[in-house]
Amino acid sequence: MNRVDVTELHFIAPIANVPLILKYGILSHRLAEKHVHDSVAMQEVQDRRKDKQIPGARLLHEYANLYFDAHNPMLSKRRDQNDTICILRVAHAVLDIPDVIISDRNAASDWAGFYPVAKGLQRIESDRLFARHWTHQEDQIEEWRHKSEKCAEVLVPDRVEPRYLSGAYVVNAIALATFQALNIGLSVSINDDIFF
Repeated sequence: MNRVDVTELHFIAPIANVPLILKYGILSHRLAEKHVHDSVAMQEVQDRRKDKQIPGARLLHEYANLYFDAHNPMLSKRRDQNDTICILRVAHAVLDIPDVIISDRNAASDWAGFYPVAKGLQRIESDRLFARHWTHQEDQIEEWRHKSEKCAEVLVPDRVEPRYLSGAYVVNAIALATFQALNIGLSVSINDDIFF
């Protein structure tokens, strides 16, 4: 993947958390634990992530994690929460923050590789990352591999500062009204194409 392919990054969040995020930023799991907040995280995945050491770097839970494309298996698993979640749009300039790491698939995967930004981008196949579907009816192994690649991550030490937030997507008018009721001044639009 080339740097120009990254027009924005995504963070899946409960709409109720957005005021907290605008105050403190998108926090690493470790920092987020210090605040009362809703979570879309799956506990079994967090259990795998909590003690995972990134080679030559910090623990995975010490990084705020972003997706290149929120139209991925994580968002699909949370489709029953569509009316109460949003996708925060994050400026691609976070790739220039010192010590940012890219995982070439879901960082919780045993097969994830972790790289500096330039090398990490080279390791990602954009056609697979941005594919609409990751199912492979005839090949279960390939489906597992593709599913993990769709969740490639940008890992930012500690937090993504609020200044990097450029807006939000929601799935429908119900979620839009909930978001707008926060009266926080962050632009929001319906983008049902990215949701499931």
